[in-house]
This record gives sequence, structure tokens and C-alpha cells, in this order.
Amino acid sequence: MFDLFRSRDKAVRYVLGGMLMLVALSMVVTLIPGFGSATSGDDPVVAEIGKDVITVRQVQTELQGLVRNRQVPPDMLQMYAPQFIDQMIMERAVSLQAERMGLNATDAEVAAGIRSVLPQLFNNGQLVDKAAYERVLGDKGMTIPEFENMVRKQILTGRLQNLVMEGIVVTPQEIQAQFEKANQKAKVEYILFKPDNLKASVTVAPADIQAYYQANTNQYMEPEKRNLALLIADQEKVAASIVVSDAQLQAAYNARRDQYRTPERVRARHILLKTTGKAPADTAKIKQKAEDLLKQLRGGGNFEDLAKKNSEDTSSAVKGGELGWVVKGQTVANFEAAAFSLPVNKISDLVSTEYGFHIIQVEEKQAAHTQTLDEVKDQLSAELKKQVVFERMQTATEQAHAALQKAPGSLDQVANQFNLELVRVDKAGPGQALPQIGSVPDLDAALSGLKKGEVTPVFQAPGDKLVLVEVLDSFPSHVQPLSEVEARVKDAVTAQKSKALSMERANQAATRLKAGEEPAKVAKELGAEVKTSSDFNINDAIEGLGAASMFADAFAKPVGAVMGPVPAAGDATVVAKSVSKTPADMNLLVAQRANIVQELKQKKAAERRELFYDSILASLIKSGKVKKHNDVIKRLIAAYRG
Repeated sequence: MFDLFRSRDKAVRYVLGGMLMLVALSMVVTLIPGFGSATSGDDPVVAEIGKDVITVRQVQTELQGLVRNRQVPPDMLQMYAPQFIDQMIMERAVSLQAERMGLNATDAEVAAGIRSVLPQLFNNGQLVDKAAYERVLGDKGMTIPEFENMVRKQILTGRLQNLVMEGIVVTPQEIQAQFEKANQKAKVEYILFKPDNLKASVTVAPADIQAYYQANTNQYMEPEKRNLALLIADQEKVAASIVVSDAQLQAAYNARRDQYRTPERVRARHILLKTTGKAPADTAKIKQKAEDLLKQLRGGGNFEDLAKKNSEDTSSAVKGGELGWVVKGQTVANFEAAAFSLPVNKISDLVSTEYGFHIIQVEEKQAAHTQTLDEVKDQLSAELKKQVVFERMQTATEQAHAALQKAPGSLDQVANQFNLELVRVDKAGPGQALPQIGSVPDLDAALSGLKKGEVTPVFQAPGDKLVLVEVLDSFPSHVQPLSEVEARVKDAVTAQKSKALSMERANQAATRLKAGEEPAKVAKELGAEVKTSSDFNINDAIEGLGAASMFADAFAKPVGAVMGPVPAAGDATVVAKSVSKTPADMNLLVAQRANIVQELKQKKAAERRELFYDSILASLIKSGKVKKHNDVIKRLIAAYRG
């Protein structure tokens, strides 16, 4: 909140940072007419919608925005790209249809839409700074006319959608059916067959192991491994070896003396009651509350406690109103004048600013002064070390790299000569985290092509370290012999056979239950246990089994119906018999009616919208108003899949 009552010039800069993110988020899901449009040969056209076009570059830019804002993981682009292209075409087609139907948006509606998207650029409904507006849009590759055209089209699309959605009706019969479906309950007796419980009943012969191994050798491929020697330069250790002399410190201090000049400043806390956007009558009440708080403070009230309970500057309220050090030019005029004229530990009168009423307490004051060398010595020493430490690390590791290339294997000598840590690793596999440095993907990629005696370039590793690696030995990838993996193969065969046995017994159980046998008897003879569920509805989960929807027949069929075999949690298989059904309590319908109506309307709206949009696109394609360049789309999608 403190930022909100800083001076206007700074406020605009703060607004810009937030707006860039807001615009980025809105643009990745919105059509932007004219954005980056190009129809030249180096930017092929994906689709033409009326006079508008979608180009390859536009699609790529939008998808990059999704990745940048972490709305889609990079490795999911190949799956998402086709849907996203279809979405871009569909949205523009709907906008075109709205225009063709004569729908329009007034300038006032567009202005209101812009304020809703970029509220931080407006004060009392007026644009704060047109230049800031242009910069925000320019950073996203848009002009003001393009952005305002985008907002206008969004309004038209929404208006067209509202026309289509009007008149959606949910009948009493539909409401009752939905209520009964969601609220009727059932209970089942079930027999659960778990493969793990049947492993003792499974026999695995040597021939079974051999056959499984031969059919699944790819599961037992040992990746290429290497013995490695790591030479590591650690920034912290290198910095500790650097000594900065008093003469160097004095010279650096003299050169930077201006940096250590501290302006006049005050350390203050405040309580803020906001008046922005409030009616005059409300403002009078807010002022009265502020005056009451002032009386409490001057009567001995605890400033910190009252700030936590009452201040509407949320960022400082949690700290008892604490703002920290404030310098001139950092806050709005009235706040600054009060804070710098107030004696230490005194409570101000009410201070009125454009943000509301403030009560200020100054805790400490400092006159303008220059910090001494002793005051900044530690900070200055660290800065001087930082200037040379990385350069020294680079020099050491690059020289070590050159030395190892000339004399492979001279690891101990090179490590000692350049003060590097030497770490040996035996049989490291691809992607394996290495001692001292963890996982370094670029280094891992570089190692994949190296042979014995070869050295990687220098790489930066986590923890402010530089590392280079020599390959001491390599072991090619190979299929592990059966003798090495026999226990794993036997476990796999056992799991496979026990799962098959589980399914076989579940089928037997289903057959016997359908023939009228009792679940307890069937379970006992098949080595399983029978259980009875608690009452559940279709949307519940049954403990130990999973979603109750696996027993949908318990609601649709008569009591006594047999269900399964069906998969259950943990690789198990379940067979069940319906033992009771409880109708929905119709007395609860009144309380749930509004939610059910809303749910059904939303479902119908989604279905109708999808059909409507599909019909618009089909009609526009048929009339030639929309042209999809499928060859370009295929190449674009193939690029992401590649």
C-alpha cells in the first residue's frame, strides 16, 4: 500500500510494471487484430478471416506468451498447438459474424472495457498518462488503435454470445432428475481381489523368466556410463582467498564517496484510512473514525496494535504501520511535509492525501551525511572481491582446461596448480546429479559425445561454481544379462501372473454371484474378503476402491444387481452386489434448487455455444469468408512436434 501514495511520477512507473504482466496475460487468450500481421513469404498465412489474417509468426508469438506466463509447459506445446490454432481461428470467426450481423459497440462501452482491463492506468475514470498507455501496449507489439479494436471486438463477441444464450430454459423435470441423480444413495457388498495378496499362489518357472526377459529386453538396457573427474572452482572459496588491502579500500572509497552520501531521512509508521472512490457522506464517517483513533493514540493507545487492527495500508499494517526509512521525494507532498516536520516520537494530526487520512509517527530522524569508510568497509570489501572473483575463477578453469588438453590425466597436478577442487565419480549415468555441483543439463549434454581422455568446456554450475570434466573411462550402453537382473524379471513375472490370477478369480466371483451364491461364501472360497460399503452417491469416492461411479449400475438397476469385474485403486479388481438403494430426500431440493438450475444452465450454455460456434465457422468457410491454409498449419504443428 505504501507504493500507492508515493509521488505521481513514481506511481506511473510502478503501474507500468504491473500492467505489462496484465496485458501479457490478457493477450495470450485474446485475438489481437493486426498484431504482427505479415503476409510476406517469410511469414506464411495460417488462415484468412474476412480481411484479417493469422500468420505463423502470430501463432508462435502467442504460444511463446503462454509458455512465458507459465500457462502451458514447454513440453506440452506439441499437444496444445493444434487446439490453440483452432481457437484463434474460431474466435476471429465469431467476431466477424458479429460484425456481419450489424452488432456494434459504442465508444463509451469500449472505454469502459479498456478501464476494466487496465484499471491501474486510470484515476477517477481518467487516463493518467497517454505515453504510459502507449508504452504498455508498445511493449506487447500493439498500437492504441489495435488494442481498442481488440476490446471492441471482444464486446461484439460477448454481445453475440448473449443473444444466443438468451432463452435457455431448465424444466422442473430436469431439475428433479438432476437432484435425484446427485442425491440418491446406494450400498454394495464387494469382493476385492488384490494382485499382491495372490503372489503366494503364483508359481514362476525358469522358462517363464526366460520368456519374459526375451520379450522385454528393452526394460533392462543399461545406459552408457562414465568414470569422471570434476575440477571445480567455488566462488565462496576463491573469494575467501582474496585479500583486499587497506590502500585498495581507501582508493575505492574515495572514488565512490558520492555513493555513500545519505540524504535527510525519517523512519516512520502510519495508519491509513482510505477515501479513494468513496462518497462524501462516507468520507465524513471515515474522518470521524480517524479522529477517534487519534484520540486513542494521544490517550496512550499502542500505535502498533491500532495500526494492525485499523490501517488499510495492508503491506504496512501487518508490521504495525512500519514504513521504514523515507527520503524526500518518495511520498506525496502532504505526507512528506508532515513526516519531515514532526518531532521524533510525536503523533501527527490527521494528514489528508489523495489516498485518505493518515496518522503518522516519526520514530527516528537522520540528517544528510556521508558514511565513513569504517561504516562501509565490509560492504566495500565484498564488492571489490566480487569484481575479481569470477574473473579469477574463469581464468583458473580455462587455464586448467588448456593444461588437461595438453596432458590428459594430469588431474592432481592441474588441480593443485590452479587451486581447484578435484572430485572423482565412478560410473555416472546420463542425468545423474554429480557430487558438489548437482545436475547441470548443458554439462550432461556435452558429456554424451566425449570419449576417454577428452575434456568438456567450462560450465557454470549451481552454487556459484565453475566446473570442467575429464572422462576417465566409458562403458557403452548394453542389455544387462539375465544373470544380473533375474530377481527383477522374476518380480515382474510374478506381478503379471498375480494380476492375471486376480482378474480370473474376479470373473469367477462375478459368475457365481450372478448365479445367486452369497458374497461371503464366494469370497472365502476364492481367497478374498467381502466388505460392505457405507451409503454413497454417484459423486462420492469409496474408501479403498476409488470413484463411486464405477458402481453406476447400483443406481440404475434393481437391488441385487451384480457389477464387475471393474478396475479399482492399487491395480486391484472388484466385483460387487447391490444391497440397498435410498431415494433422494426431496425435502432438500429447495435448498439445492438454485445451484442445480445454475449448473444445468451452464451445461446447456456450453453445449449450445459449442454448436453455435461450430455452425458459424462452417458457414463462413462454406461462403469463403474464412480460409484455412491446411498445408501451413500442418507444417507449423509438425515443427512443434519435432
